[in-house]
Amino acid sequence: MRPSRVEEGFQYTRRGCDNRRTVIERRSFLIAVALMFPLLGLGVLVLRPELDLVWEHHPSHFWLVLGAAAVSVALAYLTNEAASRHADARMFLVSLAFLLSAGFLGLHALATPGVLLAEPNAGFVIATPIGLILASIVAAASVSRLAGPRANAVLRHRVGLRWGAVAVLAAWGAVSLLRLEPLRSLMPTETLTGPIAVVAATAVVLYGYAAWRYLGIARRGTSAVALALVGALVLLAEATTAVALSRTWHLSWWEWHVLMTLAFGIIALSARAEYRRTGSLVAAFRPIYRDATLAHIDRWHGRAMADIAELEARGQPIDGLITNLRDDGASAEEIGVLTAAAREIRRVDELFRPYLPQHVAEQLRTTPDIGRLGGEMRTVSALFADLAAFTTFSETHEPTQVISMLNTYWASVVPTIDLSGGSIEHFAGDGVLILFNAFVDQPDHPTRAARCALAIIRATDAIAADHQWPRFRAGINTGPVVAGTVGAAGRRSFATIGDTTNLASRLMSAAEPGQIVVGPDTGTLLQPIAEFELASLGAIRVKGKREPIDAWVLRSPTHQNRE
Repeated sequence: MRPSRVEEGFQYTRRGCDNRRTVIERRSFLIAVALMFPLLGLGVLVLRPELDLVWEHHPSHFWLVLGAAAVSVALAYLTNEAASRHADARMFLVSLAFLLSAGFLGLHALATPGVLLAEPNAGFVIATPIGLILASIVAAASVSRLAGPRANAVLRHRVGLRWGAVAVLAAWGAVSLLRLEPLRSLMPTETLTGPIAVVAATAVVLYGYAAWRYLGIARRGTSAVALALVGALVLLAEATTAVALSRTWHLSWWEWHVLMTLAFGIIALSARAEYRRTGSLVAAFRPIYRDATLAHIDRWHGRAMADIAELEARGQPIDGLITNLRDDGASAEEIGVLTAAAREIRRVDELFRPYLPQHVAEQLRTTPDIGRLGGEMRTVSALFADLAAFTTFSETHEPTQVISMLNTYWASVVPTIDLSGGSIEHFAGDGVLILFNAFVDQPDHPTRAARCALAIIRATDAIAADHQWPRFRAGINTGPVVAGTVGAAGRRSFATIGDTTNLASRLMSAAEPGQIVVGPDTGTLLQPIAEFELASLGAIRVKGKREPIDAWVLRSPTHQNRE
C-alpha cells in the first residue's frame, strides 16, 4: 500500500536530516585534517628558526587585526541576541567570550606603530594573549554547570557580567595608554614570552575541553554553526600556542593573527549559510544551545530528584541536599518543584514496584535498556509452588475466605523468596513461579531454589496446621530459558520462555501435598550436597513429555515432611 502524504513527508524530512548529518560528518573529517596544518607549520618555524622570516608591515597588521576584531564583535552581538531572546546562559557565555577576544584584539590593533602611538606599548602588545586567556575561561564555562544547573545565577547577573567585561577592556586600554603600573614595568619584547607561555598552556587546555564538548553537540545535530564553533575553538587554541612560541613580526607571529581571523571567519560564514537556510541569523545559533543546554539541565534535575527521593526513602533529612541545590543556583520555587516531583516519583515507585520482580526493578533503575523488547539465553532454576486441593477448598468457602487464606500464605512466602534471592515472575491464583539466575547472576541457583522450596514448605505447613488449610507442594527444574521483555509498546512484562519452566510446573503436579519434586538436572546437581536428602521416584511420566523423566523427592535431613 502506498504511504500517505504525511508519511512521505516524514520520510523525506528524515532523509534530508540524514543527508545533512552525513555532510556534517564528512566536513568534520576534512576540518580535522585541515586543523593539523597550522600546528605542523608552527612546529617547522619553531624548530627551524632560519625559516621564520621577518615581515614588518604595519598597515597589513592593523587592518588584519581590526577586521578580525570587527567580525568577533558582530558574532558577540548575534550570540547575545540569541541568548537574550531565549534566556540561555550557554549562548550568553559564548557571546561574552567573543566580546573579550574582540575587545582585546582591538586593543592590540592600537599597538601597531604609527596608529595611536609612535612606539610599541606593553599593554597593547600583550592584549591579545590576555584576551585569548580570558576568552578560554569563558568558553570552558559555557559547557560547565554555569550553562546548566547554575544557569539562573548567570542569567541574573548577565548585565553586570557584560558591563564588567567592557569595564575591564576600558581599564586595560586606559592603563596601557597612560603607561600606569603594573603595565608600565612590562617590556613589550620577547621577554614576555616565558610568563605568557605558562598561562597560555592553561588556555589551550580550556579551549580543547570546550571544543570536545561542543563536538558532542555538533555530532548529535545537523548544524554547520556548531561544527564551525568546534573548529574555531581549536584554531584559537592553536593561536594561543603560537602566541607563546612566536617572535614579533616573524612568520610565526603573523600565524596567530591569521588563525584568529580564520576562527572568527569560519563561524561568520557558517552563520551566513544557516541564515540563508533558516532566514534568521539568531536562529542560526540555536543548535548550539537548544539540545545541549536542556539536556544538561534535565540531567541535573533528574539527579536532584533521584537524590531527594532516595534520602526520603531511607528516612534521612534532605536539608544538606537542599543547601547544595541553592549553592548550584536553584531558586526556592525550583527546589519546591524538585521536592514535590521527587515525592511523586517515590509514591509511584512504591505503588508499582511490588508488581515487578525485585531484581528487575533494581536493574531498571540503573540500566533502563533492559526494558526493551527482547531477551537473552540464561540457565535458570525454576521453582513452581501451589496449593494442593485448592479447587475443592474454593468450592466450599466464600471468596473472601479464599482471598484471606491466600494473602496469609503470601505474607509468609514472599519474604522467604526474597531472603533466598529468588525473583517472582508471576502469581497465578494459588500458584507462584520463582526464578533463580534469570535476572542476576547466581551461580548457585539450584541450591538457592532447593533451600527456598524447603523454607516455603516449612513455613506454610505451620500455617496450614493452624487453620486446616490446603498445603503447598513444589516442583524444581534447571535448564535453559530466554529471559527478557515480551509484549508491545503499550503493555509489556518480564518473562522467561522455554520448556524448563513448563517442566517445573509438571513436576509440581506430580508432587503430593507438602512434597517437593525436582527434575533430572536439578537432582544431579543437588545430590553431592549434604544438606539435601533426595529420594528417587525413578522415571515418571509427565504431561507434554513423550519419554519418562528421572525425578526425585527433595527433603531436608532435619525436616520430616508431613504425609
